[in-house]
Amino acid sequence: MASLTRNLCTAVLAGLAVCLAACGTLSRPPDGVLRLADVEVVPAADPRIRASDAGRLERLAGELASHLQDGEPAAVLALSGGGANGAWGAGVLSGWSDRGDRPAFAVVTGVSTGALTAPFAFLGPAWDDRLESAYTDGGTQGLVSWRSFAAFFAPSLFSPADLREVVERHVTPELLAAVAAEHARGRRLLVATTDLDAQETVIWDMGVVATQGGPQGLVLFRDILVASASVPGVFPPVLIAGLDEQGRVVQTMHVDGGVNAPFLGVPEGLLDWTPESQVRGTFYVLVNGQLNRTPRVTGGRLRDILERSFDSAGKAMLRAQLLTTAEFAHRTGMPLYVAATPPELETSSLDFDRDSMRALFDAGRRAARDGEVWRRFTPEALTGEEEGEAAPRSGGAHLQPRSVHGGDDDALADGRPDAVDLGGPFGA
Repeated sequence: MASLTRNLCTAVLAGLAVCLAACGTLSRPPDGVLRLADVEVVPAADPRIRASDAGRLERLAGELASHLQDGEPAAVLALSGGGANGAWGAGVLSGWSDRGDRPAFAVVTGVSTGALTAPFAFLGPAWDDRLESAYTDGGTQGLVSWRSFAAFFAPSLFSPADLREVVERHVTPELLAAVAAEHARGRRLLVATTDLDAQETVIWDMGVVATQGGPQGLVLFRDILVASASVPGVFPPVLIAGLDEQGRVVQTMHVDGGVNAPFLGVPEGLLDWTPESQVRGTFYVLVNGQLNRTPRVTGGRLRDILERSFDSAGKAMLRAQLLTTAEFAHRTGMPLYVAATPPELETSSLDFDRDSMRALFDAGRRAARDGEVWRRFTPEALTGEEEGEAAPRSGGAHLQPRSVHGGDDDALADGRPDAVDLGGPFGA
């Protein structure tokens, strides 16, 4: 996290001075209502699900649970934020494919850089080459460079032009059609943004957007991905139009989904939800970053303090979200496996240099190919006191989870995942 973090902190200070002059802004109506021509608006299916909308979330969860219970044991994948560290996660997915036991995920969720990875993870190994290209072809090189500095005319330090170009180059009509086809089969691709106007997480059902198709669907699909990756202050927010409860066309302001949650595991509206019967599947969380604390003496300069503060806050959010997800997984009967960037790997979420991204991708690919990334989650793993059991190797979508602490042999015999004994507050 060396020079680029220092450069960003320097840019933050410069940006603060610019902000005092109130130079950069986004023009929008005070009430958010767009003044359109007096024509009838034909609403499309609404792909938005608010994290606090318990009713709609429970209906979606019920549909997914029914889908998971009807067939073979399935898998759910949640992809976290982490900026440039997303190259490591992309490498993990490719290495998992090389290993031959990557599941066909029934549900994939993404936040921030995880949102950019999510469509490719959802579509499976056939799209690995395009995922690799998105993170290693050099298109991200100028994301946070001085040539992208934009604070004099935008409400952010950097222009979103390079980010949009990366998304537009890799999110194509072909990709939309493929997502729509998988959505029709009952699989779900979900991406989270943060609605600053409502101060809550919005979950976008990307299969609904893809099914809409056409130029409008393609633009919305891309806008959502850009919004989910738009770190406030670094990139400008994205204004997304939709219908409100009065049928008016309004714009809402969306930024990085990681503002409210580092990954989309359990929306707040489902914290107390329990399925009618246990789910036959496995929950995977791919963390594009490091989890464990790294104690050291913090320098006395402002940039050192900012760096450590952001790093500490991000890790604390990740650990808290993992504990919440573990309790949910325990309640639904799904074993939880977690992969995170190893502490010995020097990383920076802001280092979008092509060579650095390639090195991260290759490291993730090697680790996954060798079966070194996935560990059964335990609260002790967050403190380094205990390392979880490695994920079992099996073929295709039929991963058979094993119990870490023993369990119901009959449950394993008929394919049902054994309940996870996490101890402490999660113990039986």
